[in-house]
Amino acid sequence: MAEVKKQTVRDLRRANRASLLRQLYFHGPLSRHELGQAIGLSSGTVSNVTGGLLADGLLAEAGSVDSDGGRPRTLLRVAPDCGRLIGVDVGETRVRVELFDVALGELARTEYPLTDAGHDVRTVVRHIGDGVAAVLTASGVPADLLLGVGVGVPGIVEHDRTVGAVVHSPTVGWDAVPLESLLREAVDLPATVPFRVANGARTFGQAEMWYGAGRGSQDAVIVLWGSGVGACIVTGGEPYGGTGSAAGEFGHVTLRLAGRRCRCGASGCLEAYVGAHALLERWAEAGGEVDETDHEAALGALLAAAEAGDERAAGLLAEAAEYLGAGISDLINLFNPERIVVGGWAGLLLGPRLLPEVRRAADAYALPHPAGRSTIELGRLGPDAVTVGAATLPLADFLARGGTRESP
Repeated sequence: MAEVKKQTVRDLRRANRASLLRQLYFHGPLSRHELGQAIGLSSGTVSNVTGGLLADGLLAEAGSVDSDGGRPRTLLRVAPDCGRLIGVDVGETRVRVELFDVALGELARTEYPLTDAGHDVRTVVRHIGDGVAAVLTASGVPADLLLGVGVGVPGIVEHDRTVGAVVHSPTVGWDAVPLESLLREAVDLPATVPFRVANGARTFGQAEMWYGAGRGSQDAVIVLWGSGVGACIVTGGEPYGGTGSAAGEFGHVTLRLAGRRCRCGASGCLEAYVGAHALLERWAEAGGEVDETDHEAALGALLAAAEAGDERAAGLLAEAAEYLGAGISDLINLFNPERIVVGGWAGLLLGPRLLPEVRRAADAYALPHPAGRSTIELGRLGPDAVTVGAATLPLADFLARGGTRESP
């Protein structure tokens, strides 16, 4: 029989701090009375816990509201300046590094373009180290104020007890790369500052669930459409990772037997027809001009050609919309989400034109009942969603620990 761990007074105190912090972070500002009602704690416990959080500099007063016949009630909120967070997006065209306060207000940013050969691990690690130093210097923030560094990467992320996060990403040539330990060795930060590494689609999904188009839903799929295609599957309000955290490789579902070769090595993947890299390959095969040095500009030119009446470009995008809609119909049938959000740089660029066709295709291929209960919409956070989501990784840890910096 498994031994039941007895909860200590310290565990209870930290759990109460965490509940109050999360409630204030996502729903504040609130009065102490409202906090007690929301999370079911006595007024005495709320007073004691908020007193400790105020003394630690984690909360700040945010005005007051009238009460029913009594004294005005002071509103509390999480203090934005109680710590700093860094989010890193290791994309397929650039490495972007941003510094945020706890409210996810941007304080500084920098980015480094990546060429086709730029995903050499040493190059990426160097860019991240240079970026961390640059944003801290630009903002004048001391490194010991950092709550952590979150990193979103392409590919599957596993966690090894010895070396931390290990990344498997065939599309950028990474095979079992111990990225977390490499960052810890190369980036000049105190040993107490944690690194958190996750798949970029998952960090994007968490950002949209916390702050964007997914907010308020419990079962959703957030699709990251860029050079490739990924997804964050959310069930019961939590991202689903599956065995080894590999769930969400939406771009590698097979849509066409013996179809086009995908960058992953398989044939007929959704990504081989919808990913921006594949769309530009197909546009070049059709005789279109493609700027190989700037895929975002090249995809914009493809869209402009379609809107100017080029039948080849319009046909290519229409086919991509149908393929994406068919892929989304699989998500609807498998997971029955209430909401599907499409974002990423390619999604934000092409979505306004293609989303009506994507919806029509999804409705045509999905079972009618679950399709009628799902909505498909564009993401709301723009091109910085992955870095924002990456910053939420250490932020989520901080909130779960009740604002303490030691390990749980």
